[in-house]
Amino acid sequence: MAITVKKTVLWRKELNNQPGTLAEALEPLAQSETDLKLVMLYRFPGTGQGAVEVHPISGRKAIGIARSTGLAPSSIPVLLVEGDNRVGLGYAVAKAVADSGVNVSFLMAQVVGRRYAAVFGFENDTDATKAATLIKRVAATARRS
Repeated sequence: MAITVKKTVLWRKELNNQPGTLAEALEPLAQSETDLKLVMLYRFPGTGQGAVEVHPISGRKAIGIARSTGLAPSSIPVLLVEGDNRVGLGYAVAKAVADSGVNVSFLMAQVVGRRYAAVFGFENDTDATKAATLIKRVAATARRS
């Protein structure tokens, strides 16, 4: 089972939770042909505010445009995990990470065809590093099964 696990950075911006704010945040990136692989939008409960997070932002041009629109690198340690899907893999990863005492702050995962992509957020860099090792180990075990 081919897998990649890498630390990455989400770029984040808080915004009003109303029609058009997502499009406004994404427009300059689209016009500059920044190729986003991930866009997450969510509302803060009980408020009229929310946040958008995007990935990747790289290169001077994209970084400059992102900063000019109010996006900034998030301080939350993040792992981007991509690989071949198999039934039960999400559970196996969640169990291994939990058994090690590491808390997952957030997770976004999706399977398309036979491949999956997941973004894991952690409390600190130490936990992200520990989880990366565990995720690779779980995937390697799956290959031998």
